[in-house]
Amino acid sequence: MFFVSSIKIRGFSATPNFYNHTIMRLLKFLLFILSFSAIFISSCKKDDESPIPEFLVSTESLNFTNQAETKFFHVQSNMKWNAVSSESWLTLASTTGTSGTTKVEVSATANSQVIDRTAIITITVGDQTKKINVLQSASSLFSIDKSTATLTSDFQEFTLNVESNSAYTVEFGGDWLSRKAEPVKSGTTYTETFIVRRNGNIFDRTADIIFKKGTETITSAIQQSANAKNVAPITTGVASDAQTLAAKMKIGWNLGNSLEAAASSTSANELLWGNAKTTKLLIDGVKAAGFDAIRVPCAWSGYIEDQTTFKIKDSWLGRVKEVVDYCTANDMYVILNIHWDGGWLEENPTFAAQASVNLKQKALWEQIAVYFRDYDEHLLFAGTNEVHANYGTPTAENITVQQSYNQTFVNAVRATGGRNANRNLIVQAYNTNIDYAVNKFTMPNDATAKRLMTEVHFYDPFDFALDENSDKYLWGKDFGGSPNAPSWGQEAWVDTQFANVKAKFIDVGIPVILGEYGAILRNVGVKQADHVKARNYYLSYVTKAAIKNGMIPFYWDSGFTGTNGMGLFNRSNGQVEHQDALNAIIDAAQ
Repeated sequence: MFFVSSIKIRGFSATPNFYNHTIMRLLKFLLFILSFSAIFISSCKKDDESPIPEFLVSTESLNFTNQAETKFFHVQSNMKWNAVSSESWLTLASTTGTSGTTKVEVSATANSQVIDRTAIITITVGDQTKKINVLQSASSLFSIDKSTATLTSDFQEFTLNVESNSAYTVEFGGDWLSRKAEPVKSGTTYTETFIVRRNGNIFDRTADIIFKKGTETITSAIQQSANAKNVAPITTGVASDAQTLAAKMKIGWNLGNSLEAAASSTSANELLWGNAKTTKLLIDGVKAAGFDAIRVPCAWSGYIEDQTTFKIKDSWLGRVKEVVDYCTANDMYVILNIHWDGGWLEENPTFAAQASVNLKQKALWEQIAVYFRDYDEHLLFAGTNEVHANYGTPTAENITVQQSYNQTFVNAVRATGGRNANRNLIVQAYNTNIDYAVNKFTMPNDATAKRLMTEVHFYDPFDFALDENSDKYLWGKDFGGSPNAPSWGQEAWVDTQFANVKAKFIDVGIPVILGEYGAILRNVGVKQADHVKARNYYLSYVTKAAIKNGMIPFYWDSGFTGTNGMGLFNRSNGQVEHQDALNAIIDAAQ
């Protein structure tokens, strides 16, 4: 510090005290300025050292169902944060928080709208923000305009509308219902068109169309009326009487061990006896080989779904129809019967069983006849197969009861009307045995004249034709006297038996179906060539003799083409497996 004693300025004279006071004031002012600057600098330094916001949010999206629901997310921050929902239906349990990690609960009210809705949760820390996109599913829109429907028995299309705001699936409770195409969509309305197959049976049927979306299921209960049990008779398509129709049929083949392969309702299955499922390829092969008629042995009892009414499953009637259609599409004649069928009919020609068997016989044939009523004369029905109590001589009781089964069959079919009133029907002799046919058989009464045929089978001599354990593997004139040829049942026997059939039936205007005949193929080692020659000769001779005597022969094909089999075709592809045997039959028929 210094002091001034005196300073002179022109026109002014100052004392030393004046100057000292002035300097003191200047010094104070400078100190003030320095102090302010220090505070300012200090303040600026504190601003420069403020923390930078750092925070994380655990998710970028939340999805809610259409129900009231609560979920959560986490906020991790180094300073205070705030959160806000863009929509009132979405609320936050915490809208603010401090540094650290915070769990935030988010609650959505139930969505009553039929469209999805969205919201945004915005989290702010300082001048930074993060967003969570929220999606809530729409309220389920899922309904149909027809929860029930009653339809006629005819083939038809059935339409209903489904209201839905998302995809769904369709299932069917019966195979007679199917979806025609994908639905036509307009907004949330789906117009569905379904195919309803003809109900050929005499029973109403019901099935659900089932719509599923997530956990939701809705159904439309469909009832289809029965086919009329009785209709007015018609002759269109069935103009040929029995003799006229028999003259059109040349040579037949049996689809053996396939559709009749049913032991019970739990094992009923056309594959049960080892043959492949019958296809059009097979039937086409049979036609190409030279056969113009097919006998379809068929079981029904194993496919009954109601033991009180004896209602046959729609699926089985439909399957039999498929096979029949394979044949008629080839302009082939078809014989459809009730075959062994577990034995309920075939093994019970007794008074004790008569009433119950006839009740079932009537119920089944009413259904079969109505289902196939619209087919023309290419389809024939055969009422039974080899009905027998045993393989001995039948009693009067056996004959009486067996023939009642034929009468029940004829009455049941005729009563259904339509073409069945004039359809040609086939009835069987006891055990289809020629001797019993000639000596003990009486044709049933028929309201329609000249529309019945009868049926016999021929496997004589048994030890050559069917006995796998027999050493009689030779047959015919070329092997007469051989120890390996049967001592009976040779050519003369065939001629005599068939001549007797001709005299008893054919000569009086009743055509005869030789429903089964044939011989197994043995494996006899070094004598195989002789056996094959004998077998082919047998097949040729029996075929030719049957036709000569006015019968229509149907070869029994068991499907199996190996040792002890009688198959001619590969059942899987329709190819001929034994051309020599086939030629023996077809050449004889021609």
